[in-house]
Formats: sequence, C-alpha cells, structure tokens
Amino acid sequence: MPPDPPPDEPVVRYERAGPVATVTMNRPAYRNAQNSAMTYALDDAFAAAAADDAVKVVVLAGAGDHFSAGHDIGSPGRDAHVSFERRAGLWWDHVGRAGAEARFARESEVYLGMCRRWRELPKPVLAAVQGACVAGGLMLAWVCDLVVASEDAFFADPVVRMGVPGVEYFAHPWVMPPRVARELLYTGDRMSARRAYEVGMVNRVVPRADLAAETAALALRVARMPRMGLALAKRAVNQAEDLQGLHGGLDAAFALHHLAHAHNAETCADPLGGMDVKAMKEEGREGGP
Repeated sequence: MPPDPPPDEPVVRYERAGPVATVTMNRPAYRNAQNSAMTYALDDAFAAAAADDAVKVVVLAGAGDHFSAGHDIGSPGRDAHVSFERRAGLWWDHVGRAGAEARFARESEVYLGMCRRWRELPKPVLAAVQGACVAGGLMLAWVCDLVVASEDAFFADPVVRMGVPGVEYFAHPWVMPPRVARELLYTGDRMSARRAYEVGMVNRVVPRADLAAETAALALRVARMPRMGLALAKRAVNQAEDLQGLHGGLDAAFALHHLAHAHNAETCADPLGGMDVKAMKEEGREGGP
C-alpha cells in the first residue's frame, strides 16, 4: 500500500503545465477516500483553475494505484464531525445537529452540492481513472466532461448493500443506459473499463503505463479550441442533460437516499445498515471483475 502523504503535504495537489491544470487527489494509502478536507481542497483547486486565464482544461487524477474508493467511512482521517466553511449551498452547518438533519445538511453540501458546483466549472474537465472508481469515486468521474480509463480500472456502486439506492449524485441513468445502471446497482458488481467504454461511460481505455500521457495529450487537443467556445459547448450539453431530467432526478434520488439512511437508523445498527469498510470489501469479493 502506498504511504499517505506526510502531514505537511496537501491532500490535493495542484499543478499547471501550459494550458492544462492537473488536480490530483493525494490520499493513496486510503485509495483516495474522500474526507471533507479533500472535498474542500478539491473545491479550492477547481476554483483556482476556473480563475486562472492561463488554464483552458483541467485534469482530475488520483495518486497511487487507485482513482478513488469513494467516501471516507473508516480511515483515521475521517472528519464528518468537523465544520468547514460552506460553499455549495445555504443549508446550515451539520455539526451539533442530530439524526437526519445532520446527515442531510452535510451531504447536501459536501456530496450533491459540491458535485453540482464542479459540473458547472466553465472549462472542460477530464478524469484520468486507474484502479478503483467506486461509489463516491463515480461521482467525481461523472462530473467530468471526458473520462480516460486505464485497462485496470473498474467502476462500482455497491451501496445498495447498505440498503441505500445509490450514491448521492445519482447520475447513473444519464451516464449509462438504464438497464446497465440497474445491473450495476442491483448486483453491486464491478464494471471493467472495457465494459464502461462499451456502454459510453468512458471515452478511452489505455494501458496503465500510458494513462497520464494519453490524458495529457487529449487535454492539450481540447485546449486548442477557443475558451469561450468550449465553455458554451459544455453549458449546452449540461443544459441538454438537465432537460432530459438530470437535475430533477438528482433531487428525487437524493431524497430516497436519505429515506434509506433514516430507515437504517431505525431498523439496523446505524444509518449505513451496519456495513463498514471490511464488510463492504467482503461482500464485494462475490462480484465479478
């Protein structure tokens, strides 16, 4: 397992080379599991890229062997109890609240709200995905405009095992055909990079050793286009998705997501249905590659 960065190294790295800014999640020891510190650091990085006139395209990557294993539900850096300055919406702070109020307020901000905010970044964003892209990792890839995956990448949303209908940014039926989305959710199995390419969720599949170079080359190709043209084209596609029901669908699924958490809290050990990282991994071993 790669070591986590030392305390003085950021959980998100930001670098610019010519017209391309690269934003790298940097918790490799925990497969880039997303705690709140990472979420707000990602927001800082995306805001910096948006404000920098020299940047025309953004690449989102993950350090180490995996893109992202999803939300942090068990690492020593889990910080769901910590307050951060809110940016994605006007819900009040979750800290000090109880029950569904606390969970709904937090996830409205750090999950659904942040993903919607990043989707509207007016510059193309490319995801470079290797290894695990699971649950919350899917959300990060889905808000990107293009996805380049390595041959060893895999995609999964196994949270139905918790009794929850899917991750908070529920874009499944828009990024893949509905029947494929149902299979992904109903089984919790992994989807290979090749299968993700076949169903249109991934743009390109490349050897692992070529992932960074191939993503950079595509980013530079996109960066040759006029900045305003790219921004308007992105907005046009986003608006088309919203007219196809994405925006309202996200709200409806988010409500069901929190109904599931509340149900779990009343009938199970906790709002996650008694599932922890170990249990999720053990269940996942039954799934296909």
